Amino acid sequence: MNFLFRKFKTNDTDKWESFVKKATNATIFHQRLFLSYHPKDRFIDHSIIIEKGKRWLAVFPAILRINNKGETWLVSHGGASYGGFVYQEGLSFEDSMALVEHLKEYAQAIGVKGIQLTLPPAIYQSRISNYMDFAFVKHGFEYEKRDISSILEAERNPEDNLNKFKATHRTAVRKATKEGVQIRFSDDYDGFYEILKKNLKIRHGVSPTHTIDELKKLVAMYPNDIHLKGAYYNDKLIAGVVNFIANKRVVLAFYISHDESYQHLRGVNLLFYDIINWCGAEGYEYLDFGIFTVNMDPNYGLGRFKENFGASGVFRDTFIYRL
Repeated sequence: MNFLFRKFKTNDTDKWESFVKKATNATIFHQRLFLSYHPKDRFIDHSIIIEKGKRWLAVFPAILRINNKGETWLVSHGGASYGGFVYQEGLSFEDSMALVEHLKEYAQAIGVKGIQLTLPPAIYQSRISNYMDFAFVKHGFEYEKRDISSILEAERNPEDNLNKFKATHRTAVRKATKEGVQIRFSDDYDGFYEILKKNLKIRHGVSPTHTIDELKKLVAMYPNDIHLKGAYYNDKLIAGVVNFIANKRVVLAFYISHDESYQHLRGVNLLFYDIINWCGAEGYEYLDFGIFTVNMDPNYGLGRFKENFGASGVFRDTFIYRL
């Protein structure tokens, strides 16, 4: 049966959102609502709908990006953490292979020089399958990078979560509690953003992915799915985590930062203990701490910090194919 690859149109939006909502591997980053927050001139959208017969088989959020060599690439998706094919439960091996084969043909037909995409880690799938990974490799895609994202299974019993912590982190939780650090949901995005900007500048010489206005816009768009948890000392925000509820299984700690002058209070440790407990109580299976490797260059200290909460690592793969 023939596959039809066609470019997304605005009037496909409602059906796209409905399809993504029912998908086995979708995240907040695959939704048109999320992708629409970017200024219209930032990306050239080239999202794709794949039909098999009379039904939608998959969608592929994507942009066209011109690199520093002047080459145009199909990228899934330049404005989101994760891209790739989004499909519903039960996608067959044969269809997985065909999707990648036809993607290459489509890319050739529109004249791009290559394809790049980043897949969500396996924990984001409601039914784990590596069919698509196999199909990409079999059809000549290469791993551009295989970063490691730290993940933690969230237990419903707080004691079970605490028992996963290394002794140093359990001690830190007790210290923060004894010192009077309090954890609560917060609307102080401006205060958190100042802490975040300062930390990123000092540690990495970079700025946050989002401007403060973009972050506030996203929070307004997703009031139930994006929130800030803060650690407070004498009513002063000393640390915070902006969490994205990525899908029904996974909460992603998107931004993590603290005021270094209060580091001795161990507010971050208590903050994550509270967030992990909240995830378990709300029925989320995993907390994704994010990567501690950047372009496969590991930050061992950050990795150890996350491991001390009981975290382990899963791949976050980026594939490329040069035409």
